[in-house]
Amino acid sequence: MLFNLVRSNRSFRRFNQSTEISSELLYELIDLSRYTASANNLQPLKYYLSNGKELNERIFSCLSWPAKIKEWNGPLEGERPSAYIVILGDNNISDKIDCDHGIVSQTILLGAVERGLGGCIIGSIDRKMLRRVLDLDPRYDILLVIALGEPAERVVIETVGENGDISYWRDAAGVHHVPKRELKELILEP
Repeated sequence: MLFNLVRSNRSFRRFNQSTEISSELLYELIDLSRYTASANNLQPLKYYLSNGKELNERIFSCLSWPAKIKEWNGPLEGERPSAYIVILGDNNISDKIDCDHGIVSQTILLGAVERGLGGCIIGSIDRKMLRRVLDLDPRYDILLVIALGEPAERVVIETVGENGDISYWRDAAGVHHVPKRELKELILEP
């Protein structure tokens, strides 16, 4: 059921790195994304896929991990993603990407969750360095990176407290806590 998939889809940042993700599965996730909405139906997105150890390490070095957890520099060896999907905008199709990359990112992650995996959408990217690592043609803009793998952490949803603090945090046991606003706070009544 979609409701359960969405509720299970968290931003996982630690993975069982030994769990391999096949190229076939990555292709299936991109195929799933083909069916999503696209502004003006331009379909300007392209994807660079990685599931090999060496390239994964090079992509990992171009990414920044959670800014709100200052004492943590990202997953250690053994906890890193097993695969990456780099979402690109093709400037030969459109020089302006609306919301397409957000729509496909969520769709890809829901497809991953359905298959027992998890991921994290990463926007904090050293784009110049990643462009060199991937040897990308200038016509492609790097929009987002999706890290994928078998989750190796527990993420729990909390209700935003009275102080309104929405900062996520980790407890002493390494459990990741994510405050979410209550439904009544989101809907404006006439």
